[in-house]
Amino acid sequence: MRLLLRFLTRLIPGRAALAGAFAALLPFAAAYGADAAPSTACPPPPQQLTSESLSAGIRNAKDHGFLWRITKDGRSSYLYGTIHAAKAEWMFPGPVTLDALRRSDTLALELDVLDPDVQRRLAASISSQRKEPLPPALVKRIERQLQAQCADAETFARFAPEFQIASLSVMAARLDGLDPAHAIDLVLAVLAREFGKPIASLETPELQMQALQMPSQAETIDFVSSSLDDLESGRTRPMLNRIAKVWTDGNYAELARFESWCNCVDTATERAAMKRMLDDRNPQLAAAIDNLHTGGTRVFAAVGSLHMIGPKGLPALLRQRGYRVEQGDFTR
Repeated sequence: MRLLLRFLTRLIPGRAALAGAFAALLPFAAAYGADAAPSTACPPPPQQLTSESLSAGIRNAKDHGFLWRITKDGRSSYLYGTIHAAKAEWMFPGPVTLDALRRSDTLALELDVLDPDVQRRLAASISSQRKEPLPPALVKRIERQLQAQCADAETFARFAPEFQIASLSVMAARLDGLDPAHAIDLVLAVLAREFGKPIASLETPELQMQALQMPSQAETIDFVSSSLDDLESGRTRPMLNRIAKVWTDGNYAELARFESWCNCVDTATERAAMKRMLDDRNPQLAAAIDNLHTGGTRVFAAVGSLHMIGPKGLPALLRQRGYRVEQGDFTR
């Protein structure tokens, strides 16, 4: 447990919402470069998770997010919509969520980053992304944002621009208490190990990085430029806070309207990126969940909430695979 907790405390992972959705592909990426000299302008460090704070957090936790029970072949599994940057008190599963995890045989995550092999492959995939030079003016703008976020520009410079922007977009909300280090996915991974439950990764690090990267340099520049516009104008933080409120309130109707208020599908580049990040990945996620369930396992599948909406979302795809899908209603 102590080793898991020590590892856990070191983890964090255009349009403001589009960049935020990109960052959702990286819920567990290490906080590269978060080692800049402390400053009063820097956000406070994330809460250090200890055995005592984990126990207290679970004891006082409330249910947040979105939970479905999916039933097929006389056996029920669960589908849970998560958020990848949250406030400290949100990272602990509430009683209904925890009970669903206990009832399940296997925890399934997009990636289990407590798995050393996933850690190694994720780091290798991030480092090996295409890194065609950006125009110098964009590089300078990124460096200014890294400095503003108290991140080490020299470290981040080793990674592709899409990864830098995704990280910056999530870091922008840390001043509001929303930190990737507080992702509930991580606590679920710790608890599953404590309960002796196996953990399955529904995807591979390599596929996640492919979804993150723009297919051309022109689209990369467009994405980076528009995302920096949002960061510099202050539009990113309100959007991330709105997404967080939708999640903590369990407001599925508002989540389902995401594209109407996210300002993230206004251009061809944005629409293609959103399709690549969500619609193109969802069939594989649904197939992986179905394979676990039909293999005789009761699954608790925790996946980012944006994968749950629309006719191509996971609830709809699992219905097509013959599941009875029932959405839960947390008492708030």
